[in-house]
Amino acid sequence: MAIPNQAPQETIEHPHATAVLALGVVSLLCCGALGPVAWALGRRALDQIEQSHGGYGGRAQVLVGYVLGIIATLLMVCMAIIFLLILIGGRA
Repeated sequence: MAIPNQAPQETIEHPHATAVLALGVVSLLCCGALGPVAWALGRRALDQIEQSHGGYGGRAQVLVGYVLGIIATLLMVCMAIIFLLILIGGRA
């Protein structure tokens, strides 16, 4: 039986949703070393959100932070490879 004038059960935001988003943004803008952290934490949070069957919200925030973490990690690896090639080549 539904109670009138009562809001449906609200989902709570995942505890790490904002942290994953912040880590993803910071890793892309200034500290690429945080990219793998955002990637791993985001994957774990996405799995927990999926397993909660609607109990947790914040999926969009986690997904954006997760993707930004992947991009930052790939950029960090590319820059490391370029740096190593410059060192090996001996010319800057």
